[in-house]
Parts: sequence; structure tokens; C-alpha cells
Amino acid sequence: MLMASISDSEATNRGSMWELDQNLDQPMDEEASQLKNMYIEKFSSILLLRLAFQSLGVVFGDLGTSPLYVFYNIFPHGVDDDEDVIGALSLIIYTLTLIPLMKYVFVVLRANDNGQGGTFALYSLLCRHAKVSTIPNQHKTDEELTTYSRQTYEENSLAAKVKRWLEGHAYKKNCLLILVLIGTCTAIGDGILTPAISVLSASGGIRVQNQNMSTDVVVIVAVVILIGLFCMQHYGTDKVGWLFAPLVLLWFILIGSVGVVNIHKYNSSVLKAYNPVYIFRYFKRGKSEIWASLGGVMLSITGTEALYADLCHFPVLAIQIAFTLVVFPCLLLAYTGQAAYIIDHKDHVADAFYRSIPGPIYWPAFIIATLAAVVASQATISATYSIIKQALALGCFPRVNVVHTSKKFLGQIYIPDINWILMILCIAVTAGFKNQSQIGNAYGTAVVIVMLVTTFLMVPVMLLVWKSHWILVVIFLVLSLTVELPYFTACINKVDQGGWVPLVIAITFFIIMYVWHFCTVKRYEFEMHSKVSMAWILGLGPSLGLVRVPGIGFVYTELASGVPHIFSHFITNLPAIHSVVVFACVKYLPVYTVPVEERFIMKRIGPKNYHMFRCVARYGYKDIHKKDEDFEKMLLDRLLVFVRLESMMDGYSDSEDFTMMEQKGERSTRALLTEKAGSNTMSSIGDMSYSSHDSIMPAKSPLTGNSLTRYSSQTFGDEQEFLNRCKDAGVVHILGNTVVQARRDSGIVKKVAVNYVYAFLRKLCRENSVIFNVPHESLLNVGQIYYI
Repeated sequence: MLMASISDSEATNRGSMWELDQNLDQPMDEEASQLKNMYIEKFSSILLLRLAFQSLGVVFGDLGTSPLYVFYNIFPHGVDDDEDVIGALSLIIYTLTLIPLMKYVFVVLRANDNGQGGTFALYSLLCRHAKVSTIPNQHKTDEELTTYSRQTYEENSLAAKVKRWLEGHAYKKNCLLILVLIGTCTAIGDGILTPAISVLSASGGIRVQNQNMSTDVVVIVAVVILIGLFCMQHYGTDKVGWLFAPLVLLWFILIGSVGVVNIHKYNSSVLKAYNPVYIFRYFKRGKSEIWASLGGVMLSITGTEALYADLCHFPVLAIQIAFTLVVFPCLLLAYTGQAAYIIDHKDHVADAFYRSIPGPIYWPAFIIATLAAVVASQATISATYSIIKQALALGCFPRVNVVHTSKKFLGQIYIPDINWILMILCIAVTAGFKNQSQIGNAYGTAVVIVMLVTTFLMVPVMLLVWKSHWILVVIFLVLSLTVELPYFTACINKVDQGGWVPLVIAITFFIIMYVWHFCTVKRYEFEMHSKVSMAWILGLGPSLGLVRVPGIGFVYTELASGVPHIFSHFITNLPAIHSVVVFACVKYLPVYTVPVEERFIMKRIGPKNYHMFRCVARYGYKDIHKKDEDFEKMLLDRLLVFVRLESMMDGYSDSEDFTMMEQKGERSTRALLTEKAGSNTMSSIGDMSYSSHDSIMPAKSPLTGNSLTRYSSQTFGDEQEFLNRCKDAGVVHILGNTVVQARRDSGIVKKVAVNYVYAFLRKLCRENSVIFNVPHESLLNVGQIYYI
């Protein structure tokens, strides 16, 4: 591996060559304009009902299993007064009404990115409508994608002012990113705590019929179920997903029916809890336990954020129908029925759900509850995979192996490394706490933090994407914070009772994500500031100052324009270079997917006899590189298609000026840019001289005598034959390996973060050669060190 060391000052000291580079190598345009076909989906009533039914198994599993553990976490020390139960029930009713129903189902779900939800989806929307991405690798051609949608604003509108304010300073972009990472890391904590509390609560049913059974038995059963759940993840949900919807529907029918029976059988007076005045009376009682009980009430809406993150490709209207007609009424009946039972059996609050089930259906209900808990856990685990994949695509997470588990559905993925980490942490939480109360405290803290992040992100989305009136934005913000902030303070007060778990998990993942993103940005800035001037490349001539040997060399870079410094380091240290050089850039855009037919953009670099090209492969945050996908073949096919299309558009190529320069002889590169004509002279810029003629004559190719000269002919037929000959001669993939290290005068925190944390993560993550299935025998690594 070749190594070079470049400091910040060296990387930025380019002088007047930067102006030349900007003129000679502008970012590429599309070969042909893309027509934007905007489709407005219309669903028949029957199809809409079918989609609403299917959404039950994907979206509502987590929210639907909350009745298993809510009342126990509200009253962990038992119930003393009937009015406390009525007040708590009233809080549950109106919390369900205000947060899941009004805020999420009818407002937040509309802020989806082509069916994708979650904090990263909101961030992607903002990145498309304002230049707030911390990696500035987007170009105007990206906006021509059919999946790329954005708004335009009047100059003096509120949205335009907000846009300018967000784009004004780098610290605002960093604050936005930190907010997104906080929500993302806390959502990952949900992926650990949801299986723990759901499965443990469901497994507790085996102890209700046998009070002498040890708690350890329940924990062991829960751990066995969790191990089985995580071990089955690599199969994906495609094969068993069809069971989820009928199972969850059966669960909702069960808890709703049991609730109706309990209301009729035990105490119908609980219906007065639907009067919100009982909330006021509940707080007026002034007991110290009242405020603490809000953490338990918060658990009644766990799964609401997962409802948004698991939106998938279901239309919003289908989600709204399923929630308002099935989920919401069944949950209200379930909680009301449990409250009626608890009033008559105050000593059964710890097992209120199972004890309130009629005897004849107890064991069938236990089986359904356990399966529903597994479905809820599966939905949250899948959402965690999706979050990690989005973070990876946006440069906020180390490269890990992403496996596509379904040929039908794009979003069904499996990440082995994350799966085993989740399993270990989930088992540790379950076996460590052994009870629902402390896990519930941890769970509530995680959920309320994610909700607060979503609330704050919705403000710029409403202003920029929806162009909402500022009064509506203020109303949304005030109502959301009025409900969520009290829950947040109640959950934070329980940090020492289990609430520290999601905070530790979130902080750990936040450090990983932020350090990785920080070093990724610095690497990109290094590539940008140290890229090679095109004037220098032109001055070397068609041979690039080297022996051009038969073959094709793919040089991988993060730059979508310009020649990477790694290439200059390569050609100044080795005596030969391939006859055809293609700079391949793989970049991710803030869109959920890039259609395959719009994925690649090709451009020629320099005159035709240089045989240099650039290919930009664009991906969305939902796109993945499949194992059976031959990336090399895709690049070669795209190169041949480009040359063929270029021959059909003879006279319109963006390389025409370079061809003219060849025919005019030696001259100053600056003069070529400004005059397009002139005397046959050579001038110097800075300390270097350039000529459009070869500075070193190419050696004879081993193919046949003067084959390289013959293949360099400007006829398109010869060029296509030349490319095919080079393809047959062999392909080499040249990967730049930029090692980032902290400067010696850096602070201790920066040194630890860059030299140890980032270096450790780099060793663990997958190499680009593995991601793109590059054969090891065709791989050449060229490295350099960059001090930040």
C-alpha cells in the first residue's frame, strides 16, 4: 500500500490552479433529461380496507401489547383509592387521544418520505428542501430524480427566511444533525427494551396460575423466547409475515372483548373516566406518587413512534382507518376493563391483565399474548435495522453487512452484527432487572425522548415542506410539548430506577455515530481540498506521463467532480497506468431510493484520446448492494452504453472543446479557457508548465505493435473496440484508503475519538471492496494519512 501524509495547509495551498479546475472540470449533467412522472395513488375501498388490515401486523404490534404492563407500572406499590384508578384511566384515555390519534395518525404520518417514516426520513426531507446536509456532495442533477421532490419558495416568504436561517451557519446544521442522532440512538434503545418488556410481560402469564413458581422461571422462559426470536431474524419476515395481521387482529379482538366483559361484570362506574375532569382531580390529590405514576401512563403510548417508523409503503389513509376503527377503540376498552377489574381486586394490580381474563379462555389468551409480544418485538427489531441502514447511508454509522431477506419487499433487511448486539443487550436487560417495573421506567424514558425529537423536527418540516402558517406551527408545538414535557420530567426522575439504561445505550450509540460522521466529513473535506487540477492532468498528455498498459482501472473516490489526490499519488509513484481510467464515485442521496435506470451518470474527462471517464452511482437510504449484484459488470456496461450514446450525439458532446484543444497544438491552459484559439505557445501558471501534447511518449502495448496508438484513434468505432480489448485484458479496482489521525497538538478528547474510537470502528467495518464484491486478485489499495 502506498502511503502519503498531507496536512491541512498543504491540502489547501493550491493557488490559482483552483480557478482552472473549476472551469475545466464542472460537475456532470445528466446525459439526457429525466421526465418526472408524478403519480397520485388512488385506492379502491376494498383495497384500502385490505391494506388497513395488513398494516395491523406491521405497524400496531408494539402499541397493542401495552395493556400487558401499563397498570403495574402506574401502581407498582398497589392501589389505595378507587379515585386513583379512575384518574389514571382518564390520563390514559386522553393521552392516547392526543398523542397517537391526533398528533401522529393525523399530523406526523403526513410527514413521510414516500412512505418512509422516522427521524431520518424527516431529516432527509429537510436536506432536500434546504442545504443542511453536513456532507455537501449534492448537485443540481440529483434534483432531477423522479424520487427527488422539493418545494420552491417566494423570496420574502416565511419558509424562505427559515431556509436561509438554517443554511446560514455550520453550527445550525450540526445542531440539527445532533438532534436527529439523539432521536435515532434512543429509537435503537427501543429496539432493545421493547422485546424485553413485551416478552417478559407475556411470559409472566405462566406464573399467574401457579403462584409458587419462581420469578427466575419466568425470566428463563422469556430469555429462551428472545433467543429464538433473534436467531430466526436471518430468515426475514417475508415467509411468516402473512400471519402477523390476522394474529394482531385476533389480539385486538381479544383484549377489546375481555374489556367489555370486565366493564359489565365488575364495575361500570369506570366509564366516568371519560370525563377529563378526573385528570384534574387526580393531580389535585397531591400525593407524591401521582407525578411518579406519569411514567407508567407514558407506557400506554409506547409503540407510537414505531408506528411512524414502520410506516413502510402503507398509504396514510389505511393507517388512519386501522387505528380509528380497530386499534383505538380496542385499546380504550382493554384499559377500561382492566381498571374495572382493579377497582374490585386492588391486590391484583401486578397481574391485572391475565387475572382479568375469564378462566375458559386463559391459556388460549396466554398463547395469543405471547405471539403478539413476539410480533411487536419483530416490528421494533426490523425498525432498528432500517434505522441503522439509513444512518449508514447518510455517513453516520460504520459500514456493516446488510442482508436483503425478501425478493418482493425493498425494506425487509437483516443486519447480523446489529442483531447479535441487540440480542445480548436485550437478554442482559431482561435477566438483569427481572421485573417489569424497572424495564418500564427505562422504556418510558426512551419513548418520550424520541417523541420530543420528532416534535422539534416537525417544526421546520411544517414550515419548509408543508409551508404551514406559523400560527398552526405554534399550536402544534405548544400542544405537543404541553403533553410530552410532563411525561419527560416524570421519566427523568426515574433515572436511578432503571431510566439510566436507555440513556447509556443512546450515549454509546451517539458517540459511535457522531465520531464516525465527524471523521467521514473530514475525509470528504480532505478529498475536496486536495483534488488534482485538471490543468495538471492535461499537461501530462494522453499518456499521463506513464506507460499506458492494456486494461481498465476503476479508481474509487468520494468526489463527484475533480480528480482525487489518490490518483496523482498513484501515477507519481508507479511507472504505468491502465489504458482506460474510470473514476467511480458511490454516493447516497437524501431520498429513499434511486430507480435503477437513473442510478448511473457517466461523463468523459479530458480529450477522447485520454480515455478517462467518471461514473457516479447514486443510491437512496433504502437501497442496498445485493450479493448477486455484479457492480463491476454494471460499471462496464454503463461505460459502453455511454460511448455508444456519445457516438450518436456526435457534435454535442461535452468533450468537444477538449478535442478542439488537441488540434490547436501547445498553448496555455488558461488561454484555452478564455480564447479557444491563439498562437502555438506554452506558458506557465504558478510554478508548473502544461502542454496539451504528450510529455512522455507511450510504450508499445503488448497487444500488437502500435495497438495503443491505433486504439487512440478518434473514431467512435475504434474507441468501442478499444474499450472491449481493454476489458478483455483485465480490470483492476483501485481503492483509496484515507487514514485519519488527530494532529499532535489536538486535545485529548479529539485524540481519543479519532486515533482510538474511529480507528477501532474502521477495523470492524466492512471494506468497500467487500460491499461491491470486488475480487481480491483485482484489488489495489492506495493509502494516505490525513491529519485533522
